[in-house]
Amino acid sequence: MKRLVGLLLLLIGLPLAGCNRSDPIVVIQLHPKNPDIIYVATNDYIYKTRDGGQTWGNLSRGMSYSRVIAMAIDPAYPATVYAGTKGDAVYKSHDGGQRWVSMRAGLDDATITSVVNQFLFDPADSQHIFIATTMGVFETKNGGEQWMKRMEGMKEVLMVVTIGMDPTRPAVLYAGTSGGVYKSVDGAGHWEKVNNGLVPPGMVKTSRALNVTSIHVDPYQPDTVYAATLAGFYKTNDGAKSWARAAESLADQMLMGMVLDRTKRGVIYLAGRDGVHRSEDGGATWHTLNNGFSTTNIRSIAQSETDSRLFYAGTNGSGLYRSHDAGETWEPMPMVVEK
Repeated sequence: MKRLVGLLLLLIGLPLAGCNRSDPIVVIQLHPKNPDIIYVATNDYIYKTRDGGQTWGNLSRGMSYSRVIAMAIDPAYPATVYAGTKGDAVYKSHDGGQRWVSMRAGLDDATITSVVNQFLFDPADSQHIFIATTMGVFETKNGGEQWMKRMEGMKEVLMVVTIGMDPTRPAVLYAGTSGGVYKSVDGAGHWEKVNNGLVPPGMVKTSRALNVTSIHVDPYQPDTVYAATLAGFYKTNDGAKSWARAAESLADQMLMGMVLDRTKRGVIYLAGRDGVHRSEDGGATWHTLNNGFSTTNIRSIAQSETDSRLFYAGTNGSGLYRSHDAGETWEPMPMVVEK
């Protein structure tokens, strides 16, 4: 029971006992075109900088007091921002976070009080969005005006933490859940369990089941999919027909974040309680990248879309960090909040 509570605390961004009590940086959301604009969410507030981190503003006005777990910026209209919360569903802003509107039509009462873990945009239509929640997968085709539940075939689990999309075939989706991975080939119309090599059938409904925290499809080899979990790192080369354990050399197997380098084939970054690690060979070997951190408990990691060597890492105790050299060295970014 204690282990299960600890896993759930990590999933919703609460600091564990013994950690520095500074607010964790739960979310890092980078503007797709302007590198000076960054959003971060802590346990209490959303903050935004327009000057590359020199000053920050609090953007939580208009929201109920709900913890923000996920954020997303509309790739076509970057002034439009979405926030997913723990306890109050989805909010949307049309002005870069200055004002927020609740977007909960179609989300049942249980979903409204659950956790919205991730947003995923259709690359061909930014009004078409999927969300991963602790009550399942939901879809909107009109920018959040109406949501529809998309859980056909997911009978064993409810908690969906992450969704990955095949960038070459957007109808192919992978859902990372509290009990392994599910796959859809028809845009979330139906899901099939694809846990071969991941979770023994008898463990799916137990506290020992695998909890997938991040899932990504390799854009260079779309049948290759990577899954970071709270019990290790897994890879499939055959579209999830079978999975194999990787990164077993890492000292801590509780993984909280993953980035696939958008410019280099086979380059993967993993983040967890013992820092940031990089593989340049598709997960076979790993190099630790912790130079500059005052604590290595990493909660979130992001790669800039304008500079592939620029990375940000959010810690579970010492704030936000930035790297200009693809993670080789990190520098702290003190968050000076404007009054």
